[in-house]
Amino acid sequence: MLGGRLTASLTRSRTLLGVGLMIVAMLVVPLADGLAKYLSTSYSPVFLSWARYAAGTVFVLPVLAFARGGLRLRPAQLPSQVLRTVFLAAAMTLYFMAIARVPLADALGAYFVAPIVATILAVLVLRERLTRRKALAVGLGFAGALLVVRPTGVMDIGMAYALAAGLLMAGYLVATRMAATASPPFVTLLIQYLLGTLLLTPLAVVAWRTPTAEALGLILGMGLCSAASHLASIHAFRFAQASTLSPLVYVELISATLFGFLVFGDFPSVLTWLGIAVIVLGGLSLIERR
Repeated sequence: MLGGRLTASLTRSRTLLGVGLMIVAMLVVPLADGLAKYLSTSYSPVFLSWARYAAGTVFVLPVLAFARGGLRLRPAQLPSQVLRTVFLAAAMTLYFMAIARVPLADALGAYFVAPIVATILAVLVLRERLTRRKALAVGLGFAGALLVVRPTGVMDIGMAYALAAGLLMAGYLVATRMAATASPPFVTLLIQYLLGTLLLTPLAVVAWRTPTAEALGLILGMGLCSAASHLASIHAFRFAQASTLSPLVYVELISATLFGFLVFGDFPSVLTWLGIAVIVLGGLSLIERR
């Protein structure tokens, strides 16, 4: 009896830690997206996707080089690592292509199918249990996202790109759960950046434009924010299930709204604040009482 209670308590503690790390990751990633949006007026989406990976490698490689054990990867771990990187590279590129063609709010409205699809995939592929709390979190998160972005519902090529990016991101979330439980976080992150850089290099060469000193600084900042966000999310998936963490992707809207207000002076409307409150409520619903 005592052993069962201790195991349940440890499981809840690990899940809570995973939820906290995922929230941190989702609050940081819009900083990288905001820098990419700013740079998109001068550089192509494909080049920016490549630059994000290359800049992330600059920060991750030295850390792993001095870490004990270095890069250790067994052949059995490689498929999930490759799969998650391909999903993310394709999703990021398509999303950058989307925001270059349609308003950011509309793109986000289509992109945020990811948590719903990821939760379903986690149940089907990873055999995770779909609880009422998880279903409630997904529903509240999606409702809050709609209040924040209020998409027009017009489907064009840009919206199709955003929708495809969301579907690929769902695959990335599930594959990250598979990879995170099999490899150390920094190894997972380095493989993601090295392989992503390699995959996007041919496309980046075609769309190449030498960055200015200012742009280079912003690209490095984008890489740092991206690396910090992904490292936190990889750690999160080591502690909690994908179906638990997927609804927290909606927390990204909170940081994105704050970033827009501080940088561009876009003061959130009443509906935006209401949507943020609903998203927070959805995230809190994942935390079970002891």
